[in-house]
Amino acid sequence: MSSVELHRARTLVTDPQQAAERLLEQLPSSVKPKLVTVFASRSHDQLALNRALRERLPKGTRIVGTTSGAELDNDGIHERSIVLGALSGDFDVGLGVGRDLSQDAIVSGNIAISQACDELGILPNNLGSKHVGMVIDDAFRYKKEEFLLGMLEPNPALVLVGGGASDTELDPNKQSSELHVDGEVVTDAVVCALFKTDVRWAAMRSHWYVPTGRTLRITRVDETCTRALEIDGRPAAKRYAELLGVTPEDLEFGKPHGFATQPTALRVGREYFVRAPWRPLEDGSILYANLIEEGTELEIMQLGDIVRATNHFFREELPHRVGNPNALILFQCSGRQWFADAVGKRAELAQTFTTAPPAVGFNCHFEIYCGFHINTTLTVLAFGSGTPS
Repeated sequence: MSSVELHRARTLVTDPQQAAERLLEQLPSSVKPKLVTVFASRSHDQLALNRALRERLPKGTRIVGTTSGAELDNDGIHERSIVLGALSGDFDVGLGVGRDLSQDAIVSGNIAISQACDELGILPNNLGSKHVGMVIDDAFRYKKEEFLLGMLEPNPALVLVGGGASDTELDPNKQSSELHVDGEVVTDAVVCALFKTDVRWAAMRSHWYVPTGRTLRITRVDETCTRALEIDGRPAAKRYAELLGVTPEDLEFGKPHGFATQPTALRVGREYFVRAPWRPLEDGSILYANLIEEGTELEIMQLGDIVRATNHFFREELPHRVGNPNALILFQCSGRQWFADAVGKRAELAQTFTTAPPAVGFNCHFEIYCGFHINTTLTVLAFGSGTPS
């Protein structure tokens, strides 16, 4: 039966050579991975780690990875570690990297998908249901929506899932990230790993919010399209606070009665893509984590049960979609952990990962799901066994 399999390894060792040894000795000797994912705390020397792994892996094994705010596997949520995933089985993969993201993100996205397609020997407009793209970007360039336009321009139906390379640093003025792509470590870039497989797969997302039926409309934005100046024709922060029954000072993400408990979401069919406000600003506007457009109607969501929602996702939703999921790559919004910390649920949230199929991942800086820039969400690329019915 066709399948994609994942073996994982983790270490806290900081010396790059020793870390590479520790990671690879945890893998079964019989495993010859086609693709290795590397999710490493920002505190590690990424280039030295990359070179140490490249020296020890088979020549044909591809490498893709990133710096992270925290690392994920079936043992939970880790910090200052390196988590490695070794994927083998019935798939081919092509890698593409678009550089100079901050200069022309649309072109960078187009180059990344074109390179990945070239490696698979296929034109972008011929990609179909056997293809899925995993995308990691230098998130601190804040260019997701632009490079996604470039990636999807030749084939809007292509499914893309991923997240932004991140950092343990919380000061926005000091944050930076790096990405692994084969024998290189790059920044100001976006990387696409394009899979071709006959195996059953799915791009999925989980969040712990439920729709309320209440909506708001973005009626005025600034020239950057990141700040809502007015909501429902009124000053944005004041209007949002009024809808939630709090003061504007209570809104900032992470506070117990603000954006983290009642964010907004874009309804697409039956899906709700969380596109949460980030923080209220002194001028009365609201900074969003994504681009916003005047006239957009968003639904106000309500926080549900953090732990139950994630457990249900791993135990019920994944098997229903993929059958027997054998390999998960996880992109968890860092905001999920921040909020879990704030409400004392971090240990319980970490425990949910023990119920998941074989998994590796990281806390990212905003997520990509089916070509959308979203946040406050756990996005997943899942591979099962067997072919789609």
